[in-house]
Amino acid sequence: MKKNPVVHFELPAGDRERAKAFYSKAFDWKLNQLGPEMGDYITVETAETDENNMVKGPGINGGIYQKHLVDPTSHYPSVVIAVENLEEAMENIKSAGGTIKGEPHNIPGIGRHASFIDTEGNRISILEPVKM
Repeated sequence: MKKNPVVHFELPAGDRERAKAFYSKAFDWKLNQLGPEMGDYITVETAETDENNMVKGPGINGGIYQKHLVDPTSHYPSVVIAVENLEEAMENIKSAGGTIKGEPHNIPGIGRHASFIDTEGNRISILEPVKM
């Protein structure tokens, strides 16, 4: 990985069913509701993928998560940046003036994930993908 690419987007929703209906109808995106073991997250396919769910052409895929009233950083869209080493990326973020939000965690079958707040107050995530 050369430039730590943006590989995923995330959209908050106050009403996930309403959001699913909107994005499906407005853009013909394929949405998949995951279960409670995955936080009831909704995956969003905006681009064609191969058998490993990797994007084949232009575009990125994303997800929809539940907006939390007590966490204002959850009210805005965010992007996910792929990194080769999560701990190293977290140290780079801190040394550049960012703040790591919570503890890193594993997303089964996807990789290790952490969120941070940049110097402008934006919530962004980093992902060390599972090696394929």
